[in-house]
Amino acid sequence: MSDEPPISPDANDKEDITPAKELEERRQSSSKEPKASSPTTQSKKVDVLLKAAGDAPIMKKKKWAVDREKKVGWVTEFVRKYIKCEPSESLFLYVNQSFCPSPDVEIGCLYECFGSDGKLVLNYCKNQAWG
Repeated sequence: MSDEPPISPDANDKEDITPAKELEERRQSSSKEPKASSPTTQSKKVDVLLKAAGDAPIMKKKKWAVDREKKVGWVTEFVRKYIKCEPSESLFLYVNQSFCPSPDVEIGCLYECFGSDGKLVLNYCKNQAWG
């Protein structure tokens, strides 16, 4: 038999549980408070830079403020109307000249993943260019 007193499982459990609870409380409290330094949480809009590629007409105004909840499909339709694209013509949108996002993806999600320098760059063209 050992002369050492047995270790109480309650004492070890308290030490392990307390930091986890503190982390959870911090996550909950930080998610409730909006970040003052983030411009996207203040304005609820994303700056989208629309650049022409290939044979697409160039838009006079290139930078637009778009609601974060708007979908890529909405932006596609907006560009189609702005450049007076015929219904029979195709229009492709690309993120950072690399891939064509799905029409049901929110602009805010794309901005968080692929935005840089405070804006999301979308290229548009009438023929398939990248990806």
